[in-house]
Amino acid sequence: MARSIRIQSAGAYYHVMARGNRREDIFHADDDRRFFLHTLGQACEMTGWRVQAWVLMSNHYHLFLQTPEPNLVAGMSWLQNTLTRRYNVRHRKWGRLFGDRYKAVVVEGEDRYHYQTLMDYIHLNPVRARMIRPKAGQSVLDYPWSSVAGGYALPAAKRAKWLDAGAGLKAFNLADTAAGRRGMVERLDKRAAGEETKSCGVPPQSEEVDARASHLRRGWYWGTQAFGEKMREPAAAMLRGDRRPKSRAYKHTPQARAHGMAEAERYLKEGLAAAGLSAAELAQTKGSDPRKVVLARLLWSRTVASQEWIARALKMRSAANVSQQLRRLAKRRSGPKLPGELEADLRTHEAA
Repeated sequence: MARSIRIQSAGAYYHVMARGNRREDIFHADDDRRFFLHTLGQACEMTGWRVQAWVLMSNHYHLFLQTPEPNLVAGMSWLQNTLTRRYNVRHRKWGRLFGDRYKAVVVEGEDRYHYQTLMDYIHLNPVRARMIRPKAGQSVLDYPWSSVAGGYALPAAKRAKWLDAGAGLKAFNLADTAAGRRGMVERLDKRAAGEETKSCGVPPQSEEVDARASHLRRGWYWGTQAFGEKMREPAAAMLRGDRRPKSRAYKHTPQARAHGMAEAERYLKEGLAAAGLSAAELAQTKGSDPRKVVLARLLWSRTVASQEWIARALKMRSAANVSQQLRRLAKRRSGPKLPGELEADLRTHEAA
């Protein structure tokens, strides 16, 4: 069977889900979950993603996210590969962590009904899995590994910057205040206690629904039928290989800041010039050279470039060497002494 195409566009919303290989657990302890969230945060920093909701179960995860730039595929490739590599190192295993291809349902996020229902579907997943029992007096807050307890119930200063809680609260006409956050939890608890466990948070399905539409468990889009028809043209264009230029207005917005490989190439070119490293000198310079290491850190933290690509671009032997040098740099109390021009260039990129 042919693989379904990934529809990518600036500002698109997605419901992303991935399961463990052979449906085996991908989270064995809370440290695994904390590690996942740390890696997700790195992916968001690289790509500019804004996460609307998330939940970590035993053998799968759900994300509701927005991509200000059309970079879902590049970001998910980095996220899944990095999670697999780090999991295998932590647990002394090898091979695949995830099963089939991750599922990415394009969402009509600007439509309040579809935004709200997806939010609740994700946040009430622990209820359907009987990990919390509302009718026995438990709250959604009693499950710590969702964006309710891990984000929406927290003040802004205590939650991850990549969680767009302000937008999530606004979708339910709630302010980002103590009262608004409490209202979010109370609303979910009321719904959890009043609905059947197995279908809690699952919206009713109309008999006239478009068969291609997602029911939050199948289908390729979650939205109105008009939205589904609108999404068919980007999919067809991608199959044709079309690459439509962005509008002039888009180019002047913050979302126009690209995190893809073109941006990695730009960072590399500017960084090497500021470091005074020519192509010939690059090949003759050790992989542990401070200039190479800080440029590797910039590329790794600000773009979706892989460590394999960074190793080739900076002549640092291997991805393993890049990883080792970055770990060593992270452990230092102060960074290495660099040429003034390179220091200034790095500060400019870090502030961007």
